[in-house]
Amino acid sequence: MQKHLKKIPLFFVVIVIFIYVYPQVDAYVLQGSHLLELMTQNLGKSKRLLISQKLILYDNSRQDGLEFNETLKYIFPETFRSDIISENVQRIHVLSKGEALTVIDGKAVAASETIYGRYKDVFLYNSRVLLEEKLFLYGVDVDVSSLGRFQGQPVYVVGAQYPDETVPQIWLTKDTFRPLRWIITGRTAENREDTLEVRYLDWRILNKMWYPMRVEFYRDDILVREIKVQNIETKPIFTEDLFDIDHLKSIYLPDASKRSEQGAEKDLNEVQKTIEEFKKIYE
Repeated sequence: MQKHLKKIPLFFVVIVIFIYVYPQVDAYVLQGSHLLELMTQNLGKSKRLLISQKLILYDNSRQDGLEFNETLKYIFPETFRSDIISENVQRIHVLSKGEALTVIDGKAVAASETIYGRYKDVFLYNSRVLLEEKLFLYGVDVDVSSLGRFQGQPVYVVGAQYPDETVPQIWLTKDTFRPLRWIITGRTAENREDTLEVRYLDWRILNKMWYPMRVEFYRDDILVREIKVQNIETKPIFTEDLFDIDHLKSIYLPDASKRSEQGAEKDLNEVQKTIEEFKKIYE
């Protein structure tokens, strides 16, 4: 018996080991916290960003969509401002260390952001601890992670066991750890009407930080919103009053005629609400 074993070529032994051992190694899934750590590390660091982009809103009645110029200001890791300004309308949204304010046409209308505004959180909170805290608030169970595939591409899934898409989760590309999908939904399948899928595409590196040049938003696999980045400045200078919420509140008084955000959502979905806010531009 030993004589026969000695006759087995060494490369056959290597092949057998590879067949039985390699799948077990490849099947190992990194923990969610570790994946988020790798994600923030690989995205890189920056102190500030100034981004000019096109925001395009789609609905069933307009195939070409409504298009707006939007400017983003980032001061990492917890300060952000978005401005949409035209001849007829102005919308400002500011987030500063946990506080938020939204102003439309010179009136403060909300102290929180819509579900669509969350897409920037994966860049803004550029540390694992801060990002993990934010994802927890959004229902992402970081203790759960799995391997999956998206359009033929291997991915890590944080927050769900692939292919379950009924719970909040973030998908990272397996080779770069950059965000690919963010499924924002309720904790149960009954809340599917509130599900929003964000896709991060066309990543580019600028001054040692990666940023997606296109972001797509889907509801029920239908494209409802799109962002196309036009320009990024990596060392902009901002004045502090741009992000001072107390200062902004003193300038922009609340609009008593506006219904609360919760009441409005009973009648209009997020896309339609935003279109209604800006449609005067095209009248």
